[in-house]
Amino acid sequence: MGYKIISEKFNDVINMLSQNYKIYGPTRKEGKGRLSDTDVIAYDEITSFDDLEMKEKSYFSPKEVFYPIRETLFYFTEDGMTVPKVDEKPVIIFLRPCDINGIKRLDTIFLKNGDIEDFYYKRLREKVKFFMIECTEGFDTCFCVSMESNKTDNYSVALRFKEGEIFIDIKDKDFNDTFSKYGIEADFKPKYIKENKVKVSIPDPEKVNIDTFENPIWKEYTQRCIACGRCNTSCITCSCFTMQDVTYDNDKKLGERRRRWAGCHVNGFTDMAGGHSFRQKNGDKMRFKTMHKINDFYKRFDYHMCVGCGRCDDVCPEYISFSKCVNKLSQIVEGAKEDE
Repeated sequence: MGYKIISEKFNDVINMLSQNYKIYGPTRKEGKGRLSDTDVIAYDEITSFDDLEMKEKSYFSPKEVFYPIRETLFYFTEDGMTVPKVDEKPVIIFLRPCDINGIKRLDTIFLKNGDIEDFYYKRLREKVKFFMIECTEGFDTCFCVSMESNKTDNYSVALRFKEGEIFIDIKDKDFNDTFSKYGIEADFKPKYIKENKVKVSIPDPEKVNIDTFENPIWKEYTQRCIACGRCNTSCITCSCFTMQDVTYDNDKKLGERRRRWAGCHVNGFTDMAGGHSFRQKNGDKMRFKTMHKINDFYKRFDYHMCVGCGRCDDVCPEYISFSKCVNKLSQIVEGAKEDE
């Protein structure tokens, strides 16, 4: 079912939906950028159409809406434990096709990665409905077409924002009444970007071998990468976390167990009891992330983990480009094969 709504009426739609849903989308945080007097685009709860930032890519992904940066798993006492309750109100997220495909990767890790589903992830994730923002042009650092994540039909509602008008395609019948009240029927199906400015060539997994892992390319990243972890925390598909037990000052027998985001580029992530640490060199961390995103995950699940959103390129303070790294790696792998 398709509809057309004039932009002035879209606030009425959001107000109506807000009665039953929490609504999140990309918003502009003025003065919150990493440089003085700059803004940052981040996901937050919205209350009006004017809150949405459509023209710029978000610095952070929408995953923290249902996969919190820090999450209490349970409270413990001397005699037992209690799992905290969560807000039962369902959630709407405005996001682009690449992020919907990124969440598919998170679903695979947390819900389809063995026999046991992640209870905490599932109870938040199953409340989420996607309002897909049509994306036909992309941004300067995107390479979603190369990663085959530029399109999806996994949405409740798809929207095209034009000057003064909004076109809507509805897959979830729960939203028919809301949009029919403020719009008129229209024939609309979303279109998708067909070509990015950045193109990436993925190395053939069958040609990746031990020489790939020992190539001098990784030494370059040891010299450049500072292991700040920004690429991990901005990425829609990074899912790693670490655990914390926190006790209360007034009674050390009371406390909580938390998990919080971590990642392969965060210092200390591979530290073990006894002082041993894997991947101490930053180039080794870059190698691990790269091979996981475009090789290891693919071998297990038949599609790549990286969705080509380009956020890692955008946020890196050392201007390290993941897309260029993958292209270099592809040249190395293919060149090594030709030399044999």
